[in-house]
Amino acid sequence: MKERNWYELNDPEEIDSPALLVYKNRVALNIQTMINIVGETERLVPHVKTHKMAEIVKMQIDAGISKFKCATIAEAEMLAEAGAKNILLAYQLNFSKAKRFLSLIKKFSGIKFSSLVDNISSAEMLNNLFANEKLFANVYIDVDAGMHRTGIEPDEKLFDLYLTLDKFPNIDCKGLHIYDGHIRDENFELRKQRVKEAFAPVNDIIEKIKSAGFPKPKVIAGGTPTFNVHALHKEEYCSPGTCLLWDYGYDSLLAEQPFEFAAVLITRVISKPAKGLITTDLGHKSVAAENPVSKRIFFLNLTDYEVKSQSEEHLVIEVKDADKIKVGDLLYGIPYHICPTVALYDEANIIEKGNVVDQWNIIARKKKISI
Repeated sequence: MKERNWYELNDPEEIDSPALLVYKNRVALNIQTMINIVGETERLVPHVKTHKMAEIVKMQIDAGISKFKCATIAEAEMLAEAGAKNILLAYQLNFSKAKRFLSLIKKFSGIKFSSLVDNISSAEMLNNLFANEKLFANVYIDVDAGMHRTGIEPDEKLFDLYLTLDKFPNIDCKGLHIYDGHIRDENFELRKQRVKEAFAPVNDIIEKIKSAGFPKPKVIAGGTPTFNVHALHKEEYCSPGTCLLWDYGYDSLLAEQPFEFAAVLITRVISKPAKGLITTDLGHKSVAAENPVSKRIFFLNLTDYEVKSQSEEHLVIEVKDADKIKVGDLLYGIPYHICPTVALYDEANIIEKGNVVDQWNIIARKKKISI
């Protein structure tokens, strides 16, 4: 049975608002759940874009996870400093970013770094840049499985690119990277079917690569919505990320994934401007604002309410029992989208048994750490 008021602070007045709370024991539970779903740590390549914290990386390393995925140079540097042994920068690099990436590789020479390519021009740029340093660029081909954001279609063009990469002297193609973030059907069986359809042409190309005399390419696939689908395919590596902290958007959508909320926002009532209305200090700068105003925060200790408006520093809520709420009251809420929400904060307050026990720097929210 779930604890009803697990999120409540014993001494809430010691934290100013708005603030991000992270519940360490729940993060640990989510890490173990992630491992249980996939069956072995070797198959996990979790993404760090959600939390951006070295301490959570170290918790995963302590649990036996050694491979990680990231989206920025800063995230890659955070991973390297935290002790990750295998880091995939899941992004295709332009020249200036590739130079920074090369500097990172030279600084952390004992770590295996990789990045993505989806065209010959980008691969040629990497090959030449790494050749000048007498190094090899490890790459995965970014495959478009239907999201149409980045990647190459899984047809003859993918096969031709694979063959071409093999001819570059300073490129080592490790396999395929396939992110299917567009597949997020609420029904799990439908989600499984859509993944099967999206990956059918990919599997055809993999067989063609093998028939051409190459070893079977390594496949890193999916994100959180399709994590438990790809976990069923024993030869695939899985890269969930949001599940480490979880959010209300995925909790509402992915009923079969048993992750726990591990991050909470606190906000205080700062005004009662009209009958039935309360205003809190949770503005655009404190919670991800890309969704409609009704889908930005779900309050755990508020009922019969409707978010009416939001601006940079204010959130206005219509509440049925507004007369019972006082200026200064504390509200606890789960973001609908935790990833960009975390990036709005410099630090997270770490909670154990209702007490603040530490502050963790959200170091990789920076565009640059040192490189």
